[in-house]
This record gives sequence, structure tokens and C-alpha cells, in this order.
Amino acid sequence: MDKQNETATVSDCSGFSYFKRLFDLTEPAVMGVLNVTPDSFSDGGRHLAIDSAVGRGLEMAEQGAIFIDVGGESTRPGAAPVATDEELARVIPVIEALKRQTTALISIDTSSAKVMEEAYSSGADLINDVRALRQHEALEVCAKLPIPVCLMHMQGEPGSMQDNPSYENVTNQVLYYLKERIKVCERAGINKNRLIIDPGFGFGKSLAHNLSLLKNLREFKQIGVPLLVGMSRKRMIGEVLEKPVEQRMVGSVAVAVIAAMNGASIIRVHDVAETVEAIKMTQAVIEAK
Repeated sequence: MDKQNETATVSDCSGFSYFKRLFDLTEPAVMGVLNVTPDSFSDGGRHLAIDSAVGRGLEMAEQGAIFIDVGGESTRPGAAPVATDEELARVIPVIEALKRQTTALISIDTSSAKVMEEAYSSGADLINDVRALRQHEALEVCAKLPIPVCLMHMQGEPGSMQDNPSYENVTNQVLYYLKERIKVCERAGINKNRLIIDPGFGFGKSLAHNLSLLKNLREFKQIGVPLLVGMSRKRMIGEVLEKPVEQRMVGSVAVAVIAAMNGASIIRVHDVAETVEAIKMTQAVIEAK
């Protein structure tokens, strides 16, 4: 879709129809993780060089990823903030190169309004914000940009979010938060039809919280917007299976299948090829009579 003509179509769409104009979410779509960082928990430093990052992005697209999620700031527990100029230097060349070489949709994983704006100008198709547009000017910028936005729940900030996460009822509280953020977005001029939600597995949650959210994932469908989940290689898998990060592929695929069976529209993963095959099998079961 031509960037200049996208704005005119946004107000005409309802429910999932807006997203169907941009990409097909009738079946769960796989989003490949592309961290252009030195310190991400799973692949930090592996794709810090532009050529390496672009190569990995193209590989994931060939493996079946509908989205490539490019991030220049780690949000792992204990991560330190990154200066905006440094984040831009990491992600913009990668987005521009991927846009020239693949038809996969490019997502920008950022909380910075300036990075959102520059990423859109460079070809980004989706904004994925772990802080749900709570940073300075993020709401105002996204109100002007005619592309989808993913709002994620996080208790606290990356530096301290896992210190002592606490909830009375994690599913109800995360649902309430996301509903409230959608209201804030609508008041700022961001149509609900452009929004995606993410319950934020591992972001200010204990193992029990994460498992409860996954078990009750279908509750999030009541909001009426696409649901994105990201559990790939996370601590919740390591704690259950007692496996280090590099040995969590099977567990990651398992939780991806559970999410797909319970209504997830987009599944964010590191192991693209394996997850794509698992989701195809899952979808065949879902569609069986």
C-alpha cells in the first residue's frame, strides 16, 4: 500500500478488516525477532553489524516470517536505556535495506517517538511499543502515522520490572491496563482499528503470572483487536524445562502452538522455520471439521 494513500483508508475500516488490507491475519502470522543490539537476552551482539542483521532478516522472511521486528534497544530485565541517536543508527539502515530486498512487513520495536517517526519514513509498516505509547510524544507521533501500533503491558521498567512483580489477578489487571491504553489512544486520535495488543509475557511477571496469562489468553479476544504474543526463549520456558536460552526452541514452539490455539494473531519468535511449520499444523487442526 502506498504510504501517501494509507491515511484515507484507515477511517473506512472496522475490526480486523483494516489489518486485512495490509496483511492477512485470518491465520496466525509469525513475526521474526531481529535485535540489532549488543545485550539482548537471546541474540545480543549476534546481529549488531548491519550486513549480519539484514542477512538474518532476509533469512527469516524466506523461512516464512510475515513480519521482521527490528529493535535497537534491549528490553531484557536489567537492561540500560539507549540514547536515541544510537538507536536510530542501529535500526534505520537495517529497515531501509530490508525494505529494498524483501516484501516481508517491517516492524519497529521502540518506545521513542523520534525513532517511530524516522522508522516510518524509512519504510516501517508497524510500531511495536513495550511501553504502550507512554513515552514523551509517542501518542502524538502515532496519531499522525497511518500504520498499526502494538500496545504491550509492562509492570515497571526493564531495569527493575522483575524485582518483585505483584498482581491480585494478573489476567484481569493486564486486560484492564490494555483497555485503558486503547481509550487513551482513541482520545489522542488513534483509531482502535489500528491497534494490536500484547499482554507482555516476561515483562514484570513471575512464572506463575506468565503461565496464568497463557492459560487465559482467549480472554484478551474480548477487546476486539489482533493479539500479539512473545514468549520465545524467555525465562518462563527456562524455568519450566530447566534449560538455558540456547536450548529453549522446543519449549518456545510449544507455547507458540498454545497461543495460536487460543486466538493469537501474531506470534513473535526467534526460531522462525520451526514455528512456521508448527503453526501450519495447528491451523490445519483448527480448520478441521
